[in-house]
This record gives sequence, C-alpha cells and structure tokens, in this order.
Amino acid sequence: MSSLKKISFIFIVLFLSNNIYAQNIEDKVIEYKLDNGMKFLLMKRGSAPIFTGYLMFKVGSVDEDVGITGLAHLVEHMAFKGTDVIGTVSYEEEKPILEEINKIGAELSLENAKGRLADSVKINELDVKLEDLQNQHKEFVKNNEFFQIYDANGGVGTNAGTGKDVTSYYVSLPSNKLELWMLMESERIRNPVFREFYIERDVVAEERRLVTDNQPSGKLFEEFIATAFIAHPYGHPIVGWMSDIRTITVEDAVDFYQKYYSPANGVGVLVGDVEIEKTKKLLDKYFGSIANRGEPKPLKTIEPEQKGPRKTTVYFKAQPQILIGYHKPTLPEYDDYVFDVIYSILSEGRTSRLYTSLVKEKKLVFGINTIQGLPGARYDNLFVFYAVPRYPNTNEDVEDAIYEEIERLKTEPVSEKELQKVRNRIDANFIRGLDSNQGLASMLAFFEVVANDWKYILRQREIFKKVTPEDIMRVAKKYFINDNKIVAYLETKRL
Repeated sequence: MSSLKKISFIFIVLFLSNNIYAQNIEDKVIEYKLDNGMKFLLMKRGSAPIFTGYLMFKVGSVDEDVGITGLAHLVEHMAFKGTDVIGTVSYEEEKPILEEINKIGAELSLENAKGRLADSVKINELDVKLEDLQNQHKEFVKNNEFFQIYDANGGVGTNAGTGKDVTSYYVSLPSNKLELWMLMESERIRNPVFREFYIERDVVAEERRLVTDNQPSGKLFEEFIATAFIAHPYGHPIVGWMSDIRTITVEDAVDFYQKYYSPANGVGVLVGDVEIEKTKKLLDKYFGSIANRGEPKPLKTIEPEQKGPRKTTVYFKAQPQILIGYHKPTLPEYDDYVFDVIYSILSEGRTSRLYTSLVKEKKLVFGINTIQGLPGARYDNLFVFYAVPRYPNTNEDVEDAIYEEIERLKTEPVSEKELQKVRNRIDANFIRGLDSNQGLASMLAFFEVVANDWKYILRQREIFKKVTPEDIMRVAKKYFINDNKIVAYLETKRL
C-alpha cells in the first residue's frame, strides 16, 4: 500500500472511530440529579472491573477576594485531612485542642496582618503557643489516612487539582469498591475537619517559594498574568500572594468551603464498570442527604477593554524567555473555536508553523509554543505565545519573528490541506481524550461545570469543521493588534 493510501486509510478509520465514540458517549451518558441540586454523570463502559470517580466543583482562584488569594488551593489540601472519623485517633479528645489551635492561629494571623505595626513580642509568644499546641495535637492525627484507605482498597491515581476555574478530586478503584468511594467523597463534602491547618499553610507558603518565587518561568508567568488582568481576579495567582497565605485563617477556609462546596455547585462523574440503577440508589443514600447551600453569586467584575500595549520585565539569574498575549473571548463564542484552530496551525507538532520557522529554519529559539485560553475558560482569557531564545538571539529578535507569523495569518489564507490536517489532529486529540476512564470523566466534568453542558464536547467537533480560512484571517486581524497586546520579558539578572 502506498504512503498516500495508508494516510487516507488512517484518516478514514479515525473518522469512523470518532463518530462511533461520540455516538457511544451521547447514548450512554446518564444524567442523574439529586434533590439537593448535585448532578452526576454516569457511564458504564469497558469490560475491566474498575471505574473512575471524579468530583469537580466550580471554584478556583478566580473566586477569591483580595486578602484570601490562594485559599481555593489551600482548601483543596485541607479536603484530604479527613473528617471526625477519618484522620483522627479520637475526635472527641482532638476537638478541644483543635479549637485552641484555631483560636491562637487566628490571633497570630491578625497580628501578622498589621505588617510594620505588628507587635513582634506578641507574635513570638503566639508562635510558641501555637507550636506547643500543634505538638500536642500530633498524637491524635492519622496522617494521610484518606490516601491510605484508597491505597489499601486498590485505588490508583488518587489526587486533586486546583486551577483558576475549578477544583477536582479523582481516583480509580475496583468496581466492588463503589460504595467506599461514595462514603469517602460524600463525607469529604459533608463533614470535613480542617486539622493541621496552620502546618499546611506553611507547606503552601514553601510551595510558593519553590514553584514561583525561585523559578524563573513561574515568576514570569505570574507577572505576565497580573499585567494582563488589572481588574478581573484571573490576575490572582493560584497559589496566592505570600502576604495572604500567611494571614488566612481556619475561619476563612471554612466559610469558603461552605460557600463553594455546595452540592449545587459541583458535579460528579462515574465512568467504567458501574451498574447504573444500583449507582443511583447509592448516590441517593450517600450524597442525597448533604444539605443544599445554594449556588454562589456570579462574579460581577469584567476586565475593562485594553486601550494600549502593556509590557513588563522580570530580571532573574536565568536565560531569557518571552511571553506575548492577546485578550480574547472564551467559549461558547465562535471565535474561541477559531483560536483552537489557530493554536493547532501555529504550534501543535513538529510540522507546525512556529516550530518550522523559529526552531528549524531560523534557529532563533530552543522551544516555542502557544497557549489557547490562559489562564482559564470560565471567563474571557488570553491567547499566548511563549518562547525561549537561543543564544545569541534576544527576546526582541524572537518577538519580531512571532509578529511575522502573526502577519502571515492575517494576510495569507490557510490552505485547505493545512486546515484539513488541523481538523484531523483535533479529532485525534478528541479520541485520545476519551481513551481512559479518567480522561473521559475529567472531560465530562469540565464541560458540565464550565460550559454548563457536558454535550458541548460533541457540539464543538461539528463547529471545528465549519472554521474557514476567512475566519482565521478575520480573527487574527481583530485580536492580534497592538492595543490588545501584553508582552513580558525575562531577562538575565545584571550583576
């Protein structure tokens, strides 16, 4: 078989498989909504006796107020600390010490928040008291019991994640452990105990130092996002500002949890070897009794239109890096689909335009990529170019080369061959995303939470097919303009 025929055959198989996958999803995903407002998506598939359980809540750093940045991420950490049964030797004995820890911790946080006016003697005294109480508390704590229970019952990939838009909790388990998952996750929502809060707060502060303050790319991205969003809370770092991390209290965390971890603000997904009717009864039993605390009020702040280019520079003992971003709409706007196509044309794969031009031909950079939809998808976001110049080339050299590729998008229609290649790649990515139970569960949860309808994943495939070369030129001309641009340089720190 010739190479051309092989490629055509692969694309035919891909197309047919894709339609079969999509049809299976649409037919097999069962929606089940509890009386308290919590929605579950159930899908039985595969022959292996395993399933993935996925909980996603519509809460991320975008939902934080000034003064409590980083709280969504910290609450995610605390959600693994257990309940009045999990993670404790004796909650009855533990509770009085926890209450005293929280009291002293709140006093310490309040004093630290005074900054230069803080009483250093009082801070030292409170530090000593808090450390003594935490040492007493250790004898009542069963560390990492949440993980240990899942591990002991065959759990794989137990983890969680916090982003700008959502917070997720997930694990894969043998199918005969479905009721265990129900018990563990419903108790996580209903009855969390935020033990070791101030110890974990210090852990998060150290995490910030490691991944942001002491990492050139971390510091660059943080500065870039803060420059791009001057009003909207997308400008907040997920890990939080250090001053906020050091002064957040248990009371702040509990209030935040109560507000955003309401059943009506989350979605659960179960994919794999699950019996649908049995699963519904278990959901009623374990999740149905959780009180509905309603949905949080929608965010009112809208990022004002940018009226001129913005530029910032970070100095670091590291090789130069560059970020260029442009404000753009998010889903379900048609132009967001067009940007997905532009992303694929510019940077997906070693035959992409940017890799071909800047890496292979001009040898300007070690690596280059674009990011579609930074930093989140619930609200209007950015299309971003990121590159690391190859010495002796500079950030300025790379910036000029990127603008050349942008101008090409504006003035030269993309060929039908290149556009079809992109469509095939998008379809292939779609199939790969559905390949595992966890991949499918995360995709269903994300679009249910962010797009308010999991079926968005099916509709978007049809819309991609409609994107034309004229659409690409129009979108490039509309958004890739000087007044809508944010540029961030990382330059080698001068001695």
